[in-house]
Amino acid sequence: MTEQPEKKVRQASFLYSLKAVLWSFFGLRRKSDFDQDEVKLNLAYVIIAALLGAAGFIALLITIVKFAVRN
Repeated sequence: MTEQPEKKVRQASFLYSLKAVLWSFFGLRRKSDFDQDEVKLNLAYVIIAALLGAAGFIALLITIVKFAVRN
């Protein structure tokens, strides 16, 4: 039998990973996007993007609280 050539999957860029993580924070990812991301995403990029997203969210919360309790 002849073997089918495997499709070479191109690794996603950091910006693509950041976009995927930020949409995941909102819980608004389509199943097809999730299946595609599972193959394409680089784990290191996902971890860095998640840390940046969490830091940005915390900074936003601190800014809102400082604005709300300002005299």
